[in-house]
Amino acid sequence: MAERLKQYGFNVKCSDLIDRGYLNTEIKDFLKVSEMFNGDIITNPPYKYTTEFILNALSIVPNGNKVAMFLKLQTLEGAKRYEQIYSKHPPKTVYVFTKRIKCFFNGIPDGKSSAIAYAWFVWQKGFKGNPTIEFI
Repeated sequence: MAERLKQYGFNVKCSDLIDRGYLNTEIKDFLKVSEMFNGDIITNPPYKYTTEFILNALSIVPNGNKVAMFLKLQTLEGAKRYEQIYSKHPPKTVYVFTKRIKCFFNGIPDGKSSAIAYAWFVWQKGFKGNPTIEFI
């Protein structure tokens, strides 16, 4: 993901919990980051920590900045998640993939076709209102 963003001219700063061999990656636990980050955050978090990643990302970016997360579409479900996230921090836009996405594990295609629906969830910190749904 980082390489593609760089190809489009974005200034990219990479971090990960473990060293996966990608150049210039800062090794750190994102869930322990508390200093403000004056940029946008784009990530594919571990799904079991989705709520924690969303809340932490929104806590460390300034108003107006964006947080984009590649997540399972089913992340929209759940009363607890609604209470913790969406009731206070609605995403501005959810971009739903119209085709199934084949995911990679540590940069290697897993060889399986996916039965899971994915979407990009995009928050703009400070946004209040109803999210829009777009299809990509």
